Amino acid sequence: MRRNLLWPLLAAAIAVPLAVAATSPLLEWRDPVYIAAGLAGVLALAILLIQPLLAAGYLPGLPRPRGRRLHRWIGAALILCVVVHVGGLWLTSPPDVIDALLFASPTPFSVWGVVAMWALFAAALMAALRRPLRMRPGIWRLGHTALVSLTVICTALHAMLIEGTMGTASKAALCALAIAATAKAVIDLRSYAVLKRRDR
Repeated sequence: MRRNLLWPLLAAAIAVPLAVAATSPLLEWRDPVYIAAGLAGVLALAILLIQPLLAAGYLPGLPRPRGRRLHRWIGAALILCVVVHVGGLWLTSPPDVIDALLFASPTPFSVWGVVAMWALFAAALMAALRRPLRMRPGIWRLGHTALVSLTVICTALHAMLIEGTMGTASKAALCALAIAATAKAVIDLRSYAVLKRRDR
């Protein structure tokens, strides 16, 4: 019964921040490209909550093998959201994006956003090259998990430091849920076990 509540709770956790952002008065005079870029960022944060739930098989009706297959497809959607987010901001304000990418921006949230972006791209590249490079499962899991964890933490810091369209309460709740879900998945899947074996 308790597990069946996960779907409506997940839907609410995603829908509320998206609705708050989409109806923000701060968007009233904004360019459509800027609005799309902002909403793509909110959606990317929501996907970061979904991904560990799929990888660890927490969602009812989606056992771990099916969840992991879906995890790969949604991971591709996450990359697309980040590209739309950064690309849209580039179109609306190229100098700001250049400063952010060069870590020269005066706004602290930009640094965390760029670190999160590169960590995500590295995690995706690692996933794509896993078979061609014949990575050992334990090493691959450890590397992928470390990069994804860095992505989630830096994304949460990025989002919390921005005073934008997302409501403070809904944003904080979504960030906290994403971090908690990632931490639980890391602990349950024991992706760090390879380190313990090496210490022996």
